[in-house]
Amino acid sequence: MRRILLVLATAAALTGCSAWGQETLCTKAGMNSEVSVVWRPADFGGTDAAVIRVCVEDRCEEQKSGDADNPIAGVSVRLPDDIGAVTVPVRLKVTAARDERVVVDDSRRARLTEQHPNGASCPPDAWRATFRADPAKGLTSPEGLSLQ
Repeated sequence: MRRILLVLATAAALTGCSAWGQETLCTKAGMNSEVSVVWRPADFGGTDAAVIRVCVEDRCEEQKSGDADNPIAGVSVRLPDDIGAVTVPVRLKVTAARDERVVVDDSRRARLTEQHPNGASCPPDAWRATFRADPAKGLTSPEGLSLQ
């Protein structure tokens, strides 16, 4: 009888089970708190025809518009990981690379939402928002952005 209990206890320990329940196993995917802006490079006049600049509060990042043959491009502005569910100002400025003419100048407020890449009870907790850069509408929802 003692041998059977020892075998059962060993099996439970090796499988991660305990008499008190199962532990949550977390993956190790990372994620940063950030505001992202995505776009179709073809919308901005050809390969690297524009420079897209995104600012969130006083932090800015910029990227060339990308290869017109690629379906999607983007830039992200990193935020403090513990920023929380706040609303932040986001500014988009798109400038023509050739003559530095401003093509789009828009701003919105973004409500950051909590994301859990490894599940709700596993770290990290990240706070994010995503927009689409549209040449006619400025900052819009990314919903419906086709990869074709």
